[in-house]
Amino acid sequence: MWNNLYLFTPESPRESGGFFVLRFSKNPITIPLVMNNVVLEVAQRDANKKTNAVRSSGRIPAVYYGKGKKNMHLEVESNKFKKMFSSAGENTIIDLSIDGKKTPVLIHEVQYDPISDAVSHVDFIHVNMDQEVTTTVKVSIIGVALAVKDMGGILDVQKHEIKIRCLPKNLIHSIEVDVTPIVDFRTSIHVKDLKVPSTIKILDNMEDTVVTATPPRAEEVEVKAAEAAPVEGAAGATPAA
Repeated sequence: MWNNLYLFTPESPRESGGFFVLRFSKNPITIPLVMNNVVLEVAQRDANKKTNAVRSSGRIPAVYYGKGKKNMHLEVESNKFKKMFSSAGENTIIDLSIDGKKTPVLIHEVQYDPISDAVSHVDFIHVNMDQEVTTTVKVSIIGVALAVKDMGGILDVQKHEIKIRCLPKNLIHSIEVDVTPIVDFRTSIHVKDLKVPSTIKILDNMEDTVVTATPPRAEEVEVKAAEAAPVEGAAGATPAA
């Protein structure tokens, strides 16, 4: 799943209600992962060059734009982009190297071929490193809840993403939530329990439940009880009176 990222750059080509939507694709103790910039080399492309010709040469057509920036048609080596995209993950600032000059960008949109599922086009949007962005980051569950392990409960993750605001350099991939403290069906982990760096502001309601555990369903209890009951005539079974 990809997160939605909103950039306050209303003059950009993909404007939507004053925000930009970035498409891609777990504690009370939160372990955030701050991302390091990666570099991706691209080349300027003649706007009149057919995109199919670009793809047939093993490259991906792309475009670069942003507030106050001149739109540029680009192309990038397919293998380099796939390697970068798979390792960089989500919400990563990329230093786009255009003719040796680096500029910070985020991937605004990735398009795929409907048949081959290969990347067919990429949009890069310029990022002002001094301007905050608002985005959602994944909740990643770690640990084992005793309410599930020992009491047969069901882990109930009620929030799969957390909305945050920060400067681009402070973006994180995800928030890990350790469910070990959930030892019974009365314990829950709320947004207010999450710990993030002081450079990041959580925008969700602090009282929202992130994850809890619910008792097993009645039918499951009945099945387990039936499995545990002795079978009539089996060794060790108690004779009927």
